[in-house]
Amino acid sequence: MKNYAIGIDLGGTKIEVAIVDSDGQIVDSARTPTGNGRDADAVISKIAGLVKQLTEKHKDEKVIAAGIGIAGQVESNSGIVKYAPNLEWHNVKLCEELSGQLNLPVTVNNDVKAAMYGEWKFGAGKGCSDLVCVFVGTGIGGGIVSNGEIMHGYHNTAGEVGHMTIDLHGPVCHCGNRGCFEALAGGWAIERDAREAVQANKDSGNLLLELANGDVEKISGEVIATALKEGNALATSIMDKVAEALVAGTTSIVNAIGPQKLILGGGIMEGMPQLIKHIEEGVKKFALKAATASLEVVPAALHNKAGVIGAAMMSLTHFEKINHNK
Repeated sequence: MKNYAIGIDLGGTKIEVAIVDSDGQIVDSARTPTGNGRDADAVISKIAGLVKQLTEKHKDEKVIAAGIGIAGQVESNSGIVKYAPNLEWHNVKLCEELSGQLNLPVTVNNDVKAAMYGEWKFGAGKGCSDLVCVFVGTGIGGGIVSNGEIMHGYHNTAGEVGHMTIDLHGPVCHCGNRGCFEALAGGWAIERDAREAVQANKDSGNLLLELANGDVEKISGEVIATALKEGNALATSIMDKVAEALVAGTTSIVNAIGPQKLILGGGIMEGMPQLIKHIEEGVKKFALKAATASLEVVPAALHNKAGVIGAAMMSLTHFEKINHNK
């Protein structure tokens, strides 16, 4: 008999909820805008409402737990969200509050760690005991599996690859440091560079501005990807620098961790899949030969469903293990 868990992917703009079975298959899902994310109580109530709608619809499925992934730092034992920058949350008792409203045991994890778990168990990393996932979206996050175990770190912050320093004198990151990986190659950094370049030279930025309906603040990753496909010189120049930073960052990761697989995902990778081949060639050129002798560089397989699948399965695995040991 299958067990089921609720997977929740909580982002700055949307909440996605899914019922997932023990084979990692999504039974049903729903999503809603996050709304005023700063109001933690309102967001938690919205999540609980969405979960209850799904579970009422699927009463025959035995849901035994819920797992949630959130962009931010999570205290491992308590499930307290120490800091979630997109939502401007500090010390929110997410596990306790959500568990109380759902009347279910709940696990809380960093969203990228949850997505990595999904890829490890059911996606591009299935059957692999040593891997690193790097997700390049608005920011850059990562997850690490070493010798068949998730690497959590003493304070549950292992995998924060987006804040590795790539350039000591580089641009200021949202974390306050200079030259972080995501400050050079994350989606927000790409948009920043494009907007600054267009403002500095409107002639070279004509196509980007046109695609953004004349509003420089609406130059997005999608706009840059479209211009890149059309061979636009400015978009090409911007993305060449991003590609260099991605190679530098992933080379450092491969040298430090020594994975069998490097899995690359996130919105930027999906929108510009040619980056994956470029990164593979760059890493194999610049990383230590011993670290790349049998390294596989592959795209993520679960796409935007990795988060809910991973969050659900982390929760299901955790509570099945507890019940088994009783």
